[in-house]
Amino acid sequence: MSVNWKQAAADLKPRGQSFIGGKFVEAASGKQFDAINPATGKTLASVASCDRADVDLAVKSARRAFESGVWSRRSPSERKKVLQRFGELMLSHADELALLETLNMGKPISDARSIDVPGSANTILWYAEAIDKIYDEIAPTGSGALGMITREPVGVVAAVVPWNFPLLMACWKIGPALAAGNSLILKPAEQSPLSAIRLAELAAEAGIPDGVFNVVTGLGETAGMALGMHMDVDCVTFTGSTEVGKLFLSYAAQSNMKRIALECGGKTPHIVMADCGNLDEAASAAAFGIFFNQGEVCNAGSRLLVDARIKDEFLEKVIAVGNSLQPGDPLDAETRLGAIVSKAQMERVLDYIEIGSREGAQLKSGGRQVRTESGGYFVEPTVFDNVDNGMRIAQEEIFGPVLSTITFKDAEEAVRIANDTIYGLAAAVWTDNIDTALATARRLRAGSVWVNNFDESNITMPFGGYKQSGFGRDKSLHAIDKYTELKATWIKIRA
Repeated sequence: MSVNWKQAAADLKPRGQSFIGGKFVEAASGKQFDAINPATGKTLASVASCDRADVDLAVKSARRAFESGVWSRRSPSERKKVLQRFGELMLSHADELALLETLNMGKPISDARSIDVPGSANTILWYAEAIDKIYDEIAPTGSGALGMITREPVGVVAAVVPWNFPLLMACWKIGPALAAGNSLILKPAEQSPLSAIRLAELAAEAGIPDGVFNVVTGLGETAGMALGMHMDVDCVTFTGSTEVGKLFLSYAAQSNMKRIALECGGKTPHIVMADCGNLDEAASAAAFGIFFNQGEVCNAGSRLLVDARIKDEFLEKVIAVGNSLQPGDPLDAETRLGAIVSKAQMERVLDYIEIGSREGAQLKSGGRQVRTESGGYFVEPTVFDNVDNGMRIAQEEIFGPVLSTITFKDAEEAVRIANDTIYGLAAAVWTDNIDTALATARRLRAGSVWVNNFDESNITMPFGGYKQSGFGRDKSLHAIDKYTELKATWIKIRA
């Protein structure tokens, strides 16, 4: 049965409280901030604006739960059952979670319902299934000793997540952190806290003990900083900008040298070689690679690198796809592009479009704010041609639907341009030559490389970056590494 999303939105009454120690609470200071619908500019809810005092309560709650062993020492099979219930509850409340994502972040409801929520629940279910399939090790020793290498939860984990995929990025961290036996404090972005608050309620309903899963809402400069500086947080896992990622490194240095895992920005090169046999498929991938989720994707293919011999033909195809993806009402199931998350972010995108024109790039399509009558924040798909890789629009992360087209003469130059960036999150290459594909993929300095596709993957593949795109990996069994300590126990055998 189809959902009347507009009616569902009118009926929705989202919570705005934090969730600490198994209870919904207001900020100790009583302060609040507004959660805004970026499609209309109107307020959805007033949200608790937590600061250091609230963070301290959440950390104490998480530490008590961890030390009690109510979760950290619970058997893998028992943790598995609880996380499976959690994932199933997310699926049974998929419409509500999708609606919260769309209303608070601006993405099309069709994407939130078909991509974000199922992907988030699947992440929890996958890590639940993995819990009792991860083994410790026995070191090779002589007959006089036993060397055991065991994995233990790191302790209290703070997960600070971004606004572009609020639920999915949270679950990429919640899944492995809880599977490993840690206690968790989730700090959602202030632009998009509503789905995280609802998620806490579902976690409690699933049977996750009080204090094991907490949600602290608040601003980055207050609640985020307090988590980074707290002396009793053992690990911070962060997804967001490189600028803020560096702040968390400094917070760790100033406090207790807590473990930091970072997934930061990107300027993904999307390379199309002259021997690409299906330009229509590649053009569709190039367009969706930058315009999906309004371009608000850390690994968006924002730099289109095209062999000069096919550039004009190929760019026409990309622009045609982009022109079919005009922004619309996010609650309309037919909409493919939604709203930019906030007025400030929209203004940032529009500023970069002006910068690109001033720098000498040729604006081929788009470039304007649209749907102004809605009161929301919409920018049409934008394509620049004749971009030099040294321009700011090619070097700086815009986080919007803006594509920079750069030409190259051969594979050698393509790789050089692709790697000429401070980032290294992802890259893609289209070619019908397997030798070119393999050689190029090996030389690209990026954590993920896609060949003849863009952004296709699943939960079994790790995700993270090189260089200033961060370190540590989300997804796959490798994600558990950052939430565990390795203990080496050497036992002398006397007999």
